[in-house]
Amino acid sequence: MCAERAPVILFLVTEDWYFVSHRLPIARAARDAGMSVHVATRISAHGEALEREGFTVHPLRWRRRGDGPAGAVRAILEIRSLLGRIRPDILHAVSLKPVIFGGLASRIGHRAARVFAITGLGFGFTDRSWKSELVRLAMRAVFLVAIDRKDAVVLLQNEDDRRVLVEKRFLKRAKTAIIRGSGVDGAKFAPLPLPADETVTIGFVARMIAIKGVEDLVRASEILVSRGVPHRLLLAGGPDPDNRSSISPQRLAEWAKRPQIKWLGNCADVRTVWRRADIAALPSLGGEGLPKSLLEAAACRRPIVATDVAGNRDIAVEGASGCLVPPADPAALADALERLISDRPLRERLGEGARLLIEEHFEQGRIVEQTMALYGSLLPGASPRGPSA
Repeated sequence: MCAERAPVILFLVTEDWYFVSHRLPIARAARDAGMSVHVATRISAHGEALEREGFTVHPLRWRRRGDGPAGAVRAILEIRSLLGRIRPDILHAVSLKPVIFGGLASRIGHRAARVFAITGLGFGFTDRSWKSELVRLAMRAVFLVAIDRKDAVVLLQNEDDRRVLVEKRFLKRAKTAIIRGSGVDGAKFAPLPLPADETVTIGFVARMIAIKGVEDLVRASEILVSRGVPHRLLLAGGPDPDNRSSISPQRLAEWAKRPQIKWLGNCADVRTVWRRADIAALPSLGGEGLPKSLLEAAACRRPIVATDVAGNRDIAVEGASGCLVPPADPAALADALERLISDRPLRERLGEGARLLIEEHFEQGRIVEQTMALYGSLLPGASPRGPSA
């Protein structure tokens, strides 16, 4: 008698480093539950580590941008061939490009249940220019072709993104589910005491790209200097050549010449940043899902100053865990930072609120459980989708 085939799940992710950072605990849980885990991604540094986890790795040749039409067609055909070879029971595509390419590749002839995880709508969904409006119209047509299927679940990280996609008729609400980000390991990112140094330090952890608002943060720091407010600013993260808004290393080096600013580059362990920083800041321009850097800072009991955009406002809850400011407003950002810099008891109270928010809503174990329940509901013979719907 032939052994029963283990359920097969295929993760489709653009970059291996992103999979390790944001999806590894879920893949481990799927493996431990008896699923055969496959990962299709562009390999840069983590291929062997993923294989040591017991996953089957399928290197892809695509990039996050710059492939062009010919590259897009090649990637879709490559994914389609891969689907035909491994015949997954579940295809879990993560972020817009894998969702669209995976949706198109699986449109005909493949029976996998689809989990299309949109990790943030991107700046194009919040920008009000006519060019962005044309892009959104084109994207709506692509959504209807690529992911409008009865066997697909569109997984979103916050209610704001679901509202936008439903109101703009990209999706029907019944096709969506909410699982709030990747979660954070509250034991690894344990609460940290505020630094003892009298000079308050602001920490920014993100890719060094303009849409994360790093230029506004540098400008806010300049405003604080002009007001005579002592502070330090730590910028942790590197440029992203695959992103058109990447900040050049030369410009970052120029910023770091200012006495209050230090650019750390990429940090292997961001807890080293939060040990030094009193406040976490993320003044992004929009398009966030649920920023992992803010989740980690909140778990470390750091108060948050962030822009009032989708995703950010789920973590920086005004008066409870942080302060919200309008996007692209360095003066308002400086005001909020000055308020926290001048009030240590407020920093402590908001930091406690940030940690409590993580424990109640964003613990990694909770996110993994919800995702595994969703997988279980999609396998043959399962009951309809569960509590995250």
